[in-house]
Amino acid sequence: MKVNLSFLNNSKIISFFDRFKSKDIGNRILIKYLYKELLSYFLVCFAFFFVVFFANTILLIGEQLLSKHAPFLDVCRIMFYSTPQIISQSAPFATLVGFLMCLGRMVSDNEILIFRASGFSFRTIFRPVIILGIMISLASFLVNDYFLPLGTKKYNQLMTKISRSTPTVILEPNSVKRLGRSTIVIGDVVGDIVSDIIFFSKTSNGHDNIIIAKDSVLTDAKSEGVLMQLNMDNAVLASIAADNKNTYDILKSDKMIMNIFDSVFSTGFSLSPREMTFIDLRKEIQDMKKANPHGRDYKLNAWLMEYYKKFARPFSSIFFAFLAFSISFLFAKHNGLTLGLVVGILLCVLYWAMDISGQLLVIRVELNSFWCIWLPNILVGVIGFILSLFLVKK
Repeated sequence: MKVNLSFLNNSKIISFFDRFKSKDIGNRILIKYLYKELLSYFLVCFAFFFVVFFANTILLIGEQLLSKHAPFLDVCRIMFYSTPQIISQSAPFATLVGFLMCLGRMVSDNEILIFRASGFSFRTIFRPVIILGIMISLASFLVNDYFLPLGTKKYNQLMTKISRSTPTVILEPNSVKRLGRSTIVIGDVVGDIVSDIIFFSKTSNGHDNIIIAKDSVLTDAKSEGVLMQLNMDNAVLASIAADNKNTYDILKSDKMIMNIFDSVFSTGFSLSPREMTFIDLRKEIQDMKKANPHGRDYKLNAWLMEYYKKFARPFSSIFFAFLAFSISFLFAKHNGLTLGLVVGILLCVLYWAMDISGQLLVIRVELNSFWCIWLPNILVGVIGFILSLFLVKK
């Protein structure tokens, strides 16, 4: 059976397919442009936050070490080992500010209007935003779970080495330091001379020891496992019984040697939580739960906090991308670039304050670590969802 198609105009068919092909290519160009703009603004903001956090690290750690005459090369290595931590902090904030600035500028410059006129729905425009947010989160998670533990391990090893060679790094003048289960009150520190030192400690049987010395001389460690040695002059030791505070012994000595061991900085485990991947950390937490299945363990709650941080911090980029999309389309009709920068910085400060407060609540008040760590992300997600509902209605 033959079918006659002569009534169709071949030129019209070709014209139809040409228009379809042209439209498809145009859509791809617009999508690529959106990806390019989002990534460009993210990289610029990432460089900004990286410099800010890196400068803060130099001021807090580098300046302190160099002022104590620590080796310059070791200080440079300390800065290098701190970069994974800086990257994990910078990526989420760069996502929020970068996406807010990019989308805000595109809205105020009517570029989003061109997208809409080309047939793009809000869902189509949202897809590149959330995909890029997921990619940033995955890359940040890799840094947070592999390079951060590796850098932390190297950082702690090098800091121990610097502390052995330069003990004044730890003993800051006119300060109070917590060393393991002990507390040390430090007076003036001039060179290797430490004056008016008070050392509070508790023995294994519960006795309280107080050591007071007028002047002490810092010397290098004489044996393995000793971090520093204090040669005390005119020292007084008071030992108070645990069961009866009215019973005490007082010893006086013209010379006393005190060794401060590396173990006072350890947590009792071979590795700290920040030196582990999430798989190793999860195994340790499971062992801790088996050892204490019903009791409330402060250390377990603190380790759970570190476990949740490995996920909450890097994957906050997804929540920030969602929030940036909603805010930009609702409020960035005028001066979107400036609005994105100001609002983004303000939200970063609020998020950072909530994150620090959550960690303090876990450590000092012993609140549930999951809610304290994940609450900032949950709030960002809820606000973004509510704003998206207004955007859909609009």
